[in-house]
Amino acid sequence: MSAGRDVGGADDVAAGVWSRVCPSDALAERGDGVRFEVAHRGGSLPAFVLRIEDRPVAYLNQCAHVPVELDWNPGRFLDDTGTVIVCATHGAVYDAADGACVGGPCHGRGLQQVPCREADGWVEVRAPLAPPR
Repeated sequence: MSAGRDVGGADDVAAGVWSRVCPSDALAERGDGVRFEVAHRGGSLPAFVLRIEDRPVAYLNQCAHVPVELDWNPGRFLDDTGTVIVCATHGAVYDAADGACVGGPCHGRGLQQVPCREADGWVEVRAPLAPPR
């Protein structure tokens, strides 16, 4: 069993448990993301994972400007270049590799990362997943 590789940080959603989100091959380099929900304070928070620079990166699906979901259509987070995440509602722009605000109304506030890794052909996040609705 592979140890995987950790990427990310978000202490308030990280609960020490690794949960499978999707098979590794479900993520194309700079392609559409996979949406999922993390359990949080008795409810759930929307999140997503992308493949950037040949590694998975995961974020809460909430704009740092106003907490609305970012995707244009389900799973569509990136602009045409595949380098930035653009909020469909207000146009805030985030670096896809680290979630840092790079323009628009996010005013220096980045996306909240969810720790993630690849292990044994799966993309996993260090957070409990919410049950399907």
